[in-house]
Amino acid sequence: MLRFNPIFLLFLILFAGNFVSAQSSKIAAANPPRLVVVINVEQMRTDYLSRYADKFQQDGFLRLVNQGAVCSNASMNLHVKKCLTGVPTLFTGVYPDRHGIINESWYDRLKEKEINALDDSYYMTVGSDSPEGQRSAALLLSPTLGDVLKLNTNGKSRVFSVGLNDYSAVFSAGHAADGAYWLDNQTGHMISSSYYVGQFPAWAFDFNNKGMAGMYIGRDWTTLLPISSYGASLNDDYVLEKGYYDKWNTFPYNLKKLMSNAGSYKVLKTTPFGNRMIKDFAVNLIESEQLGRDEVPDLLTISFSSMDYENSSFGPSSVEMQDIYLRLDQDIASLLTYLDKAVGMTNTLVVLTSACSASYPVTYLKEEFNMPVGYVAPESMIALLKSFLNITYGQGDWIEFVSDQQIYMNRQLIEKKGLALETVQAKAASFINQFEGVKLALPASDFTRGDYVKSQLMAIAKSYNLKRSGDVLYVLEDGWQPQFKYHRTIYNDNSRIPLIWLGSSVKNTRILDQVDAIDMVPTIFEILGFDVPGHCEGRILEEILR
Repeated sequence: MLRFNPIFLLFLILFAGNFVSAQSSKIAAANPPRLVVVINVEQMRTDYLSRYADKFQQDGFLRLVNQGAVCSNASMNLHVKKCLTGVPTLFTGVYPDRHGIINESWYDRLKEKEINALDDSYYMTVGSDSPEGQRSAALLLSPTLGDVLKLNTNGKSRVFSVGLNDYSAVFSAGHAADGAYWLDNQTGHMISSSYYVGQFPAWAFDFNNKGMAGMYIGRDWTTLLPISSYGASLNDDYVLEKGYYDKWNTFPYNLKKLMSNAGSYKVLKTTPFGNRMIKDFAVNLIESEQLGRDEVPDLLTISFSSMDYENSSFGPSSVEMQDIYLRLDQDIASLLTYLDKAVGMTNTLVVLTSACSASYPVTYLKEEFNMPVGYVAPESMIALLKSFLNITYGQGDWIEFVSDQQIYMNRQLIEKKGLALETVQAKAASFINQFEGVKLALPASDFTRGDYVKSQLMAIAKSYNLKRSGDVLYVLEDGWQPQFKYHRTIYNDNSRIPLIWLGSSVKNTRILDQVDAIDMVPTIFEILGFDVPGHCEGRILEEILR
C-alpha cells in the first residue's frame, strides 16, 4: 500500500501560491507539448558528441544536435560532483543548499549516525523479493519538476522515471510520481518502491518475464563496428587502461565471467546492454501508460549510463566508451522514432542532458601529457589531522565522520572542552590546506555567514546545507583525484554538461552564453505554459524558444 506522503502535503501548503498558474504565456498559446521526455546520460562529457560524430547515424544524437537548440556552454557547479548530487539539482532547479542531497550519505548530528540519502526501510521492493527497492525521496527537501507538474494540473499529469540506478530514478521522479523504476542488481528485473507503486503493473511484469538481463549476460560484448573504425579512441589494449577488475581491458568481453566477478547483474550497467534495457522499458512504459495522449502534459525521465562505476577503469578515450555511445546512439534514434509515431514531435519536448560529467584518469594525464596532477590520500590526510588536533587540544576523538571532501568534527567534545567551534573548524581547515593537491579547505562557519555566496567559491556555498554539511569542506586542484586504500571512489572535477532541446516550441539554434543546469526546470515550465515555480533559482532560456 502507498503511504500518505506528508512532505508532498507540505509542498502543497507552502508553495501552492507559486505553483498554480494561468496558462497565459506565449508558448502556451502555441500548442504546448503533451509529453516531456528528459534523457539523462550519466557521466556524459560534452565532447563525446563531436568526438564520435562521424560514426553516429543521422536520426540519433545528430538529430538532436542538427535540429535542436544546443546549449554549448552549460554547466552544473557542485561541490561534490556526482550523479547522486546532480540528479536532484537538475530536476528540482536548485542546488544542494536548498534540496539537501549533499552526498550519498552524511552525518546526522542529532541521531549521531550516518544517514543514507536514499535508503528507506519503511518501504518495500515492488517487482522482486530483494531489498533493492527500499528507497524513497523522503530526504529530498525541494519539489521536483514532476512534483510541480502534478500540482499545476491537480494531479492529472502522469509522471514517471526509468533508470539503471536507483538514485537517478528516485531523485528525478521526486515525491509524487506515478512510478519510478530501476534495475535490480540481484535479480536483473526492473523494480520500484512502495513509496511510488502499490501494485506492480502487469506490463512491467510482462517485461521482466522476458528475462532480458539474463539474455544479455549470456552474450559477449563485441564492438559494433570493426575495431579499426574506432579512430577517435586509444588502442584497445592501451597499457594505462585498467579494465574490469584490473584484469580485462580488451574486446570481446565475456559477460558471464564479468557477472561472476561482480556477483550480480550490476555489471550490465557498464555495458551498452543495460542502456538498451532501459530504452525498451521506457518505450513499453509510454505505450502501456498511454503518455502524451491527451491535452494534460505528462513527464518521463530516462537515465542511461556511461560505463557507470567502471568509468575510471576505461576513461573517456577508450574503445569501450566509444562503443557505448555508438550503441546508445542507436537507442536514442529508436526512442525518437517511436516518439514520432506514437506522440508526434510536435506534441513532444525532448531534453538531452547529464547530471554529471566525467574526468580523465590521473595516470593518463600525468604520463601521456605531463600534467601537474596526482592523487590525494584522504585516509592519511585525516589521520594526520587527528594527530594535529590531539597535539593542539589534547587527546580525543575530534573527528566523528568523513565523507567526500567533507569533515565532521566532534561538536560535543569541542563544547565539553570549552572551545569555540569556529576556531577549531578554522584550525582544521588551515591544516588541510597544507596538503599537496588540495586547492582550498574552508571552515563551515564561513558559509553560515554567507562569506562566499558571490565569489568564485559559490559552487561550495551553493552545496552547503547547514544541517547536513560537514565542518570543513575542501576542493582538490584541477586534475587531482582522491585515492583510498580499501575502496574505490567515483570522483569528477568536470562541471560541463550537455544540454540539448528538441520539440515544436524550440528553435534550431546554438547558444554560446553560459547556461546553468538549474535553468532546465524553469525553461520547461515556460514551454508548457505554466508560471515558473517560486522556489526555482534558474532562469528561462528565452534564447531557445520560438
